[in-house]
Amino acid sequence: MTVLAAQLNPVSYLLLGALVFCIGALGLLTRRSPLVMLMCVELMLNAVNLTFVTFAHMLDDVSGQVIVFFVLVVAAAEVVVGLGIIVAVARRRPDANADDISLLRG
Repeated sequence: MTVLAAQLNPVSYLLLGALVFCIGALGLLTRRSPLVMLMCVELMLNAVNLTFVTFAHMLDDVSGQVIVFFVLVVAAAEVVVGLGIIVAVARRRPDANADDISLLRG
């Protein structure tokens, strides 16, 4: 395990974070299912977290890890609200897509 960690430099982690972010952005732009869109946003947030942790390690600073903690808290709140909206729409129309959010109007 330590041999593999010695071979990976911070640039590898940054490239992985950029790749994961691009995959999430592509999925967010191309998919119409609200649940898949929510998962793509979470994927993008995790890519940003990986980048913050990498820079915190490179700079030998803890502030990047503190930011990751706050991003995770906001992501958890976003999942709760997002899943609530998705369940509310899915109960009214099981075949709903992202354009059907206007169903939530009274």
